Amino acid sequence: MEKVYVGLSGGVDSSVAALLLKQQSYEVVGIYMKNWSQDFPGVKCPWKDDYQDAKRVAVQLGIDFKMYDFEKQYRHKVVDYMLAEFKAGRTPNPDIMCNQEIKFRLFLETAIDDGTDYIATGHYAQIENSNQEIENSKKADKKLIPNSQLLVPRLLQAKDANKDQTYFLYRITQEALQKTIFPLGNLIKPQVRALAKKHKLVSADRKESMGICFVGKIGIKDFLSQYVDKKPGKIIDQSAGRRRWTVGEHDGAIFYTIGQRHGLDVGGGLPYYVTGKDMKKNEVYVTTDLQDKKLWSNQINLADIHWINEAPLQEQSLQVRTRHRAKLIPVKKLNLLSNFEALVKLDEEIRALTPGQSAVFYSGNVCLGGGIVV
Repeated sequence: MEKVYVGLSGGVDSSVAALLLKQQSYEVVGIYMKNWSQDFPGVKCPWKDDYQDAKRVAVQLGIDFKMYDFEKQYRHKVVDYMLAEFKAGRTPNPDIMCNQEIKFRLFLETAIDDGTDYIATGHYAQIENSNQEIENSKKADKKLIPNSQLLVPRLLQAKDANKDQTYFLYRITQEALQKTIFPLGNLIKPQVRALAKKHKLVSADRKESMGICFVGKIGIKDFLSQYVDKKPGKIIDQSAGRRRWTVGEHDGAIFYTIGQRHGLDVGGGLPYYVTGKDMKKNEVYVTTDLQDKKLWSNQINLADIHWINEAPLQEQSLQVRTRHRAKLIPVKKLNLLSNFEALVKLDEEIRALTPGQSAVFYSGNVCLGGGIVV
């Protein structure tokens, strides 16, 4: 019997993932990843409650259960990275880094060393292979086929477009895909909830987790405030056709991101949108004009490119997504400047392109990879 270590967070998605794997006759072991335990003023880290919920699910399913303590590595690989990016004036995505460094590297390596054949998570994504013979044999067998049997595993969008998480998974490696199963990829969220209720799982009615990956229900400004001092500065209106003038004061340029509307605390008249910031001068620039050219762009400069398989062909039809759940934008031309840099020209303009965020490429339903906006 093949063994699968499934990441159990205590939520409904990972619980149902474990349930489905057990139904497919795998030897399933639940793993709770302890990535964070620090409390913040007024906000208690939920890790103990999450751990207990995950353990209850494991007991219900009759599977073994373990905890992996990755807190030291998470702080170094995810939190330190996130803080460095914010201090540099960029807006990173910690969930993407968590997937790259913790779930599909550290968890995978630890689990394999611990004796598992595969890992699984409750992510909404699918893994397929481009070889048609393997595809046909897969369809003939109802069991979830381990991906080591696939010649060229590819990351595909989930059936549930609203829940699809491939944007957060684009930095996964082909080697990791070969050892990974995503049991929820062909389900929609209501089906997952229904399965949890049918089997009376304790997580069936649990709400969606919010906040920073594994940290809990804390906003990014409150989180950053624990590590950086407030540094008041000017909010400056740079709307086209107007003279530059100060419209308010901020707590620190580090707390603001391109396109941001809420939290500016600038009263009167039309709403303001952040168009840029100067970290050295500690100034935040805004406009009331949603069509301001500073908010729009038809090209993207990318660094730290990662392709799951190989770089796309020049003639390949591509789309790009610059935020989770944002619409896919057709790519006019992809210029690969090096193995790690690219210039992307788009068929239409996109709003609030933000340095530090990720741009992720798709060809049809296949997630190819992506890079960091600079």
